Amino acid sequence: MPKYSVHLYTDGASKGNPGLSGYGIVMESTTSDYRKEFKEGFRKSTNNRMELLAIIVGLEKLKQKPTSVLVISDSKYVIDSVTKGWVFGWEKKGFVGKKNPDLWKRFLKIYRQHHVDFQWVKGHNNHPQNERCDYLAVTASEGTTLSVDYFFEQNESQTLL
Repeated sequence: MPKYSVHLYTDGASKGNPGLSGYGIVMESTTSDYRKEFKEGFRKSTNNRMELLAIIVGLEKLKQKPTSVLVISDSKYVIDSVTKGWVFGWEKKGFVGKKNPDLWKRFLKIYRQHHVDFQWVKGHNNHPQNERCDYLAVTASEGTTLSVDYFFEQNESQTLL
């Protein structure tokens, strides 16, 4: 039996930082031929928010809890924050002064419902699923129907006042 029942490949993209943004997800079962893709575009957000949101959405889509998941991502921001324990320290301090507290809180809630490990892959290095996630993220950001990242846009406008 495989160690992980799901491989979750994720990527985020942003044209401008902040700018038009999107995420892409490829979810593959290791025990069947199940494979699913997801993407969503936003009118204004950041690359790091999209990298984190892709992982959150992927974990939220898992129907069975707990599931053993290997997240494969090119985001050092997310992977290091979790594997080096930084996010748990931020949580203890109420995320004061940290970026993306809304997403980190959402991440921790779903992360704790599964058995999650992380594997970093170099982006734009011909890794088939990572390249596919990048394509999904970029095309989502170029879509005609873009979602609103309300938390980001509200907080960005407050910092400009």
